[in-house]
Amino acid sequence: MNPQVNPFPKRPFRFGVQLKTAADGNGWHEQARRIEGHGYDVATMPDHFDDQFAPVPGLQAVLSATTTLRACALVFDNDYRHPLVLAKELATMDVLSGGRLEIGLGAGWMVADYEQAGMTYDRAGVRVDRFVEGLAVIKGLMGAEPFTYEGDHYTIQGHDGFPKPLQTPHPPVIIGGGGKRVLGIAAREADIVGVNATLDAGVIGPEAIATMTREAVVDKLAILASAADAAGRIDEIELNIRTFFVSVTDDRAGRVAAMAELIGVQPQMIDESPYALIGSVDQIADDLVARREEYGFSYVIVGGDEADAFAPVVAKLADT
Repeated sequence: MNPQVNPFPKRPFRFGVQLKTAADGNGWHEQARRIEGHGYDVATMPDHFDDQFAPVPGLQAVLSATTTLRACALVFDNDYRHPLVLAKELATMDVLSGGRLEIGLGAGWMVADYEQAGMTYDRAGVRVDRFVEGLAVIKGLMGAEPFTYEGDHYTIQGHDGFPKPLQTPHPPVIIGGGGKRVLGIAAREADIVGVNATLDAGVIGPEAIATMTREAVVDKLAILASAADAAGRIDEIELNIRTFFVSVTDDRAGRVAAMAELIGVQPQMIDESPYALIGSVDQIADDLVARREEYGFSYVIVGGDEADAFAPVVAKLADT
């Protein structure tokens, strides 16, 4: 795909914040209310076994503390919980929040999680096969009728999922992918597609960072666009990006140079990467508008540490 001819529909901007933890419950609730007050649309959480709150109770607490904020795991690891159990939890969260849940699901990638939990880290193909079945089970159990499924990894016998989510046929599904197969699955199955770094190594390191260049993103979008076009779903997909190099500053060049030195890349890589948002409020807003036009990204997530400083960008682009 030539990014100058972006085939995805232009959508209004949505902004999210990736949260992990807080000092206590009051701090967690205050954090959620603060980002809602800043105008963010979604609170997300990762799903790992390190220094973070567990995402199911954490996200439910966010939903209970707010009135308009949506919530989503970015993303649940399918290997960590049976899809019937997760479907019930997700549907309950959607009902209790008045329909403010989004479903993020993935195949799992962080090898340290598996090692620490004593779980087998199967080859990627097996993990992805299980994830595809898990997603089918979750969608099926949220349907109106009792659901039966017989796969290689999961078997469901006439289970009528309860409760049913308020959002029908199910809350929006987000799938993040960096490789050809998962991007193809996302093109066929997801409402929201996150274009991610390639995480084959199981860690965030030089291999992953090398796939966060402008050129790599263009290649990933070409794969996604081709698969979505073949499935007749180009117009149904919202494009998401979780940014990692974020700094609101009047010294863009200096900050770009410092970040590049920190991670061991050339400044041009950071300067051009869609995963970077560096500069003044006006510069970042202009970059986001240009990237939406060029690539299609309209749903942008920043880290919790950047949420307050980034809030003026959210305000500037609200409802556009």
